[in-house]
Amino acid sequence: MINSAIIMNGNEVAGNILVKIKEIIKKKGIIPNLAVILVGDNPASLIYVNNKMRKAKDIGIECHIVQLPYHTTQKELLLIIESYNKKVEIDGIIVQMPLPNHINSNFIIESISPDKDVDGFHPYNIGKLSVAESGFFNKYSDNILSLNKLFVPCTAAGIMTLLKHYIGDLSGKNTLIIGRSNIVGKPTSIILLTENATITIAHSYSKNIEELCLRADILICAIGKPLFVKGSWIKQGACVIDVGINRIHDNKIIGDVEYDNASKVASYITPVPGGVGPMTIAYLLYNTLQAHLYNYL
Repeated sequence: MINSAIIMNGNEVAGNILVKIKEIIKKKGIIPNLAVILVGDNPASLIYVNNKMRKAKDIGIECHIVQLPYHTTQKELLLIIESYNKKVEIDGIIVQMPLPNHINSNFIIESISPDKDVDGFHPYNIGKLSVAESGFFNKYSDNILSLNKLFVPCTAAGIMTLLKHYIGDLSGKNTLIIGRSNIVGKPTSIILLTENATITIAHSYSKNIEELCLRADILICAIGKPLFVKGSWIKQGACVIDVGINRIHDNKIIGDVEYDNASKVASYITPVPGGVGPMTIAYLLYNTLQAHLYNYL
């Protein structure tokens, strides 16, 4: 008998988060404001920004979009960010990644006020996350005012919420994260440690990744390579979180995992699209509301 994995429906879980945000905004009679800065005309970035804008508008968050030409200098971008740092009415600031090669992403991230860093990438927020106590994520995700000005990176928060929703207790789970980026891999590993999971991180220099995959109770792939993880690499009954968003020649979107084959072996799996992506947007808007409540009420 062929196993059929339970689909981890990011659209549904994210929808519940957005309903919660909308209710709080309506009850308190507030309008959180988010500034979105986009440099260049990367098609994928444009689509992602438009999705953010649409979801924000639906729940009562106002978006201020600044679209800059590709040749914008780093100094010019820093001046724009500084102007938004000073605007009291702006609660959150994000700079859409990736940036053109002539702009240093780390400098840009560090220039955003930690109190408006709703992406959760600023070293200050990552530092606070790294010293968070065990079990903190339940408080963070259940109560917007649970923590003292800590913005959890949105994709990591989305992954954790899906895992908690579908699996529950993560204690002792052998968890493999493929990818060590500051956006996904590293922050996700930190939160998983606070949930008492056992963490392995693989990357481009890792050897025997197939063997590591076969030992993983939870496999999180965020490497950005289409169909990198084969279905034969999945441990029977594992949970597979595919963070990859890859556009192939026919404009079809696929993940980093061979979904069809993996879903025959795994117990739980995220679809692409419709898995982690909606969760990332939901937590960006969650953090924006959090910033408004922290800073201005």
